Amino acid sequence: MEKMDSLVEKLEKSNISNAAIVMGDIIGVLQRQAKNTESKDIKICYSSNQNMINVVDKNLNADFPWSVNVPSEAFDKSRLENNGTAFVGVLRFLNMGNKNDIVLNNEVYGITMGANISNLTNKIEMIIQHSVPVGEASCSSWDGKGNLTWTTSGCKTEKINNNTIKCSCSHLTFFAVLMSLPDANITAPYVDSLSFITSIGCGISMFFLSVALFMHFLLRKAKSNQATKILMNMFVALFLLNLSFLSNESVANTDVNVACILIALLMHYSMLATFTWFFIQALHMYLWLIRQNITITNYVRKITVFGWTFSAPIVVAVVSLGGYKSLTITTTSGKNPKMCWITDPLIHYIVNVGYYALVFFFTTGVFIMIVTKIVQARHIKAADGKRKTFRKQLMMVLSLFLLFGLTWAVAFFSYGAMLIPSYYIFTVLNSFQGFFLFLYYYHIHNDVAGNFSDDPESSSSTTTIVQSGMNAVENIDN
Repeated sequence: MEKMDSLVEKLEKSNISNAAIVMGDIIGVLQRQAKNTESKDIKICYSSNQNMINVVDKNLNADFPWSVNVPSEAFDKSRLENNGTAFVGVLRFLNMGNKNDIVLNNEVYGITMGANISNLTNKIEMIIQHSVPVGEASCSSWDGKGNLTWTTSGCKTEKINNNTIKCSCSHLTFFAVLMSLPDANITAPYVDSLSFITSIGCGISMFFLSVALFMHFLLRKAKSNQATKILMNMFVALFLLNLSFLSNESVANTDVNVACILIALLMHYSMLATFTWFFIQALHMYLWLIRQNITITNYVRKITVFGWTFSAPIVVAVVSLGGYKSLTITTTSGKNPKMCWITDPLIHYIVNVGYYALVFFFTTGVFIMIVTKIVQARHIKAADGKRKTFRKQLMMVLSLFLLFGLTWAVAFFSYGAMLIPSYYIFTVLNSFQGFFLFLYYYHIHNDVAGNFSDDPESSSSTTTIVQSGMNAVENIDN
């Protein structure tokens, strides 16, 4: 970059306006605007087909992997420090190797005009095209001095569409588009281990969920009550979710579009149904413990219909929008497994993240109210000399976490330094969730779930949820 002045002098002596630059892997172009001429805007583009950087017509709308518009204002400032001559030099470097960042398209561009170009009114605009999904992208710069340290100061990032990013900068230096940690590439080294943990966890969960369902339908059906029925419905939803997840890659590898859509639909429906049953579980506890004395006609039938039908219109809408497709997961092992799932980030955030967030807010509110009741009951028992062990109360709190699906909220902390740890925590807690719920069902079912209703198997179509709040807490705490 420091040798541009001598190259400009050679261009002036030869009366040449531009020249291509090739230095090993580094390519570029030098464009000169002569003395005593009007400064003009120019457009410079990188052509991947020719592997060259060229000056093109500023009105050309062809798609280039990278292009920059240099305003006449920048050339005017260049003339002030170059004896009336204005020039711009653009060089393309491969990734300069900052291991803490991910450089989009593995390229860095250096732009110089032989002068201090800053505080521009008309920004220097760069358009970057990319073909791979990216996380949060930021237009960054480096002043070329000292250690490679990127900063976003002086640059504005604008995402035009899923494949195009626009950088508007008020100064000139080295530029790159950096992708933040949520990008798929940063987690690629961990995909294999996360997939292994998930497969083991889902397999174990499926086994124990099927055992719990077998025990309920064949051995304990006569003892079932409202809470147990809700729990069994949740078990079925989780079983379908684990089954469809474990089958997904095999179906995706068949490259049959219809089969891919069906398995993605089943997995998505099962996941949303699971979220719905988390909500119903919290709602049931709220009615039983907080509200009390509530009479609901056909209570179990209504919540069952709601639990299994609410998600149906959502997946139908996603299918109609063409949201289910095959996608490839990047790994460092080179296997790059396929998966059938939602490929549109907007649909994913609105439908999945948005719906779970609503469920999470409600279940968290109920969780806080119940824990508050438990603490109040603990103090009363302490005064009576009947204080129970902390271990049982801790077991109750952990059980509520599982029943309300609060472990899924770990995904909300998948940012920055917590990204990789949160992925492992999320994977372990949720892939093994079926196993943990089986332990809850088997060990403390009689102490907790068994007291959720005073009518284990009512023949009446009307259900009355009646229980003193403090007595209910005592049942939980016993």
